[in-house]
Amino acid sequence: MIICLSFVICYLSYSQALAQRVESKISSVEMLVGEQVAITVTAHAKDTARVDFPRSLLVPNGIEVLEAIEEEPVSEGDGMVSRRCNYILTSFTDTVYPLPPIPVRISGKEYPTKQLALQVLTVDVDTTNFEKYYGPKEVQELPMSWTDDEWGKAFWLSFLMVVLLLLGIWLVGRLKSNKPIIARIRIIKHVPPHQKAMKAIDEIKADRMVTAENPKEYYTRLTDTLRQYINERYGFNAMEMTSSEIIERLMNTDDPKSLDELRQLFITADLVKFAKYSTLINENDANLVSAIDFINQTKQEGVPTEEIVKPELTTEQVQTRKLRKVLIAAIAVIAVAVVGLLAYIGWFMYDLLLY
Repeated sequence: MIICLSFVICYLSYSQALAQRVESKISSVEMLVGEQVAITVTAHAKDTARVDFPRSLLVPNGIEVLEAIEEEPVSEGDGMVSRRCNYILTSFTDTVYPLPPIPVRISGKEYPTKQLALQVLTVDVDTTNFEKYYGPKEVQELPMSWTDDEWGKAFWLSFLMVVLLLLGIWLVGRLKSNKPIIARIRIIKHVPPHQKAMKAIDEIKADRMVTAENPKEYYTRLTDTLRQYINERYGFNAMEMTSSEIIERLMNTDDPKSLDELRQLFITADLVKFAKYSTLINENDANLVSAIDFINQTKQEGVPTEEIVKPELTTEQVQTRKLRKVLIAAIAVIAVAVVGLLAYIGWFMYDLLLY
């Protein structure tokens, strides 16, 4: 029985030893002087176990430990995890270095890694032809400087282009803020006075019932048509004048015979409107013909039927127009200057960098 129990205890101890173990590997067994290699130490332990990696290593003279980088634990299943720590080494002496085991403590028990080796190689230098090797260079000036003639010219031209561009943007905003003054020329069409009078007489002629039933209205319409024609033809207010006053004003301007007929027409009209005078049909027709003859004899031919009316601008509007013209001209000049500067700077930089 004691032998069996001992066998079980030994088996469990051996299984635990296999379960909790450490491994190490090196990224490269050879390196050149000044290069770096990494030693990765991996500890396999239970997830409840405490694993302590050494912060510093005991390494041979000539080896330097630059840093130790510990990674996050990775689960392996069955309550086991693996923890890693990477040690970065370098050396500046060419020889073969034995790397002693790295002790890792797991739950207070120390588990050493296997021993590794590192060979540091040097670069062969031909010391017999040392003339081809040059010593350290002196401090040199930068290939470009804003104070140089070439680069300084490009810088100041670019600065000028930006200033002009900003000025142009400001002028465009100023131009948009001022609404343009649109002065449209109006064309007014005029109907000659004799045409309007003849149109009104044609309407009177077409309305025969007025002549037969209401002579007062007939003569009122006929004389009003003549008064309006005289007002527009001769330029005095015949609508507010008596018949005798109209004839008197026309005595020095027209044929006396046509005026006699016109005078007779006005007398007849006054009698009809104010004295209830009754006229005959042929008398009404004669007076209508007299009115037509007067219009035909006094009408003006070749009078322009269209009038061009130009708007009059105020002093402030005239100044605003001039200011807009100046702004538009300035924006155009700035736009041309900016495009020219951009093209010149592009060509200048291309030529400067090419050579």
